[in-house]
Formats: sequence, structure tokens, C-alpha cells
Amino acid sequence: MTDRTPARVGVLGGGRMGAGIAHAFLLAGSDVTVVERDQDAADAARARIEQSIDASIARGFDGSPAELRRRLTVATDAAAFGLHGLVVEAVPEDLDLKLEALPRVEAQLAADAVIASNTSSIPLARLTEALERPERLLGLHFFNPVPTSALVEIVVGADTGPGLAETARGWVRALGKTPITVSDSPGFASSRLGVAIALEAIRMVQDGVASAEDIDLAMELGYRHPTGPLKTTDLVGLDVRLGIAEQLERELGPRFAPPQLLRDMVADGWIGRKAGRGFYDWKDGS
Repeated sequence: MTDRTPARVGVLGGGRMGAGIAHAFLLAGSDVTVVERDQDAADAARARIEQSIDASIARGFDGSPAELRRRLTVATDAAAFGLHGLVVEAVPEDLDLKLEALPRVEAQLAADAVIASNTSSIPLARLTEALERPERLLGLHFFNPVPTSALVEIVVGADTGPGLAETARGWVRALGKTPITVSDSPGFASSRLGVAIALEAIRMVQDGVASAEDIDLAMELGYRHPTGPLKTTDLVGLDVRLGIAEQLERELGPRFAPPQLLRDMVADGWIGRKAGRGFYDWKDGS
């Protein structure tokens, strides 16, 4: 059987991650509906996705920009998800936001529709508390930036329906990405390992062990990481790293306690590339 994505895919949240997820499913052939909180946010999401479409065409994607735009709908009401086989929740990494959003989505869907959360650290067991049909939920953890990232982490909860993980693996392959499957646990595999390395690297800067640049070079040249942990933290966002670390500290204990330097940089607004400054200076846009 040929791997293919659902005919209609919804994305709740059109920020950087949500827009990237929508873009990936559009390029794979799905009709995509993005729902945002208000019209201004919806307009910004559409602009974000259309910019990604144009970038894909410039990189050589064999498709029609007009056709891709035609298959994109951006709305402000979750009722727009009514006929969709899959909806990906991509709201910010905040438990209360997700617990409020998931039942709104579920209320609009057919009984056989699937809900996927893009959570990077919150256990699915916490999220299923908000659903009447927890067997329809699994994690689809995409990585930033979505268009160029090769990995999607599929998270299987205790209540996830049989066969759903294998179906999701087919979706991921149809997106041109590689799936890995992990059991539900705080931080899953990728965030737990990635954050652990990043936190230790931040502690090393805090303790004066070496500069951010040299710590990154140690991992890039010594361990063949394509990007060092501190530059990666700038790309992800120090605020995002802090939120995940705090979640993991609550779930797994003090080994994930955020260093004071991380807290101070976030408080000062030095949150990485999106703010123009983090461990590196990004003001030139590079």
C-alpha cells in the first residue's frame, strides 16, 4: 500500500511550527485548514505559509503555487475542521492551553478522525484527560524548521488505538520525512536528550568553562553534530527551551533544573534568533 497523507488535514495554530506543519502536508497533496484565534493571527499564518510555499518552489519543488494556495484554508473557528481526517494541535507548549484546545477540536470531528499533538514534552496521558475518545490521540512531534527537518517523532500513549502508530508512520513517510516511534513519557526521546545536552552546555557557559562558540565546535567537530547545542537553542528559542526544561524538572526531577543563566537571558529578552540575540548575535538575519 502506498504511503499517503489524509485528504484533509487540519492544523490548530498557525505560528512558526503550525505553519511549517501545514506547509508539509500541502506539499504532500493534502487539503489543509489552519485555524487561528482571530483574524489578525489568521492573516499572519497565511502569509507565513505562502512564504514557505514560494521558498519551496524556488528550491525546485515541482508544483503550482496557485494550486497549493487553493488547497489552503485559514479560518478562526474550529468548526472548519468538521470533515477532516486528521487535525494536528500546534498551540504553544502550555498544558492549560492544550487542555482547552483539544476538546474544542474533538467536538468538531467525526468519530474516526485522528487528533495529533505536536507537544515536545507534555505526556499524552495528561492531554487525554481532556478528550472523550482518548484512543484517537497520538503525538506527532515535528522539528523546527519543519520544511527542512527530516525527523518526526511519533508518540504512542497508553490509550492510543491499535494500528494508529503504523498509520502515522505512513503519513510521515509520505511527507518525505523519517518517523521514529516512542512510548509516552516526559520529553519523549528527542526533547529529553536534546534538552539535557543543551542545559549542560548552558551550565558550561555559566561556569566559564568555554565560550558558546567553542562548546558548539566541540560537538560539531568532535561528535559530528550538524549544529552545536547552543546555536540549536538559539534556533529553537531560549524561551521554548526554558519551558520544556521546567516541564521536565517537574516530571523527572532536579537534573533538568534550568540554569540561572537561561532564566536570566529569557528575562532579558535574549531568546535567540527570533529576537536577534541569544548565545549568538542574529541581528544580521543569518
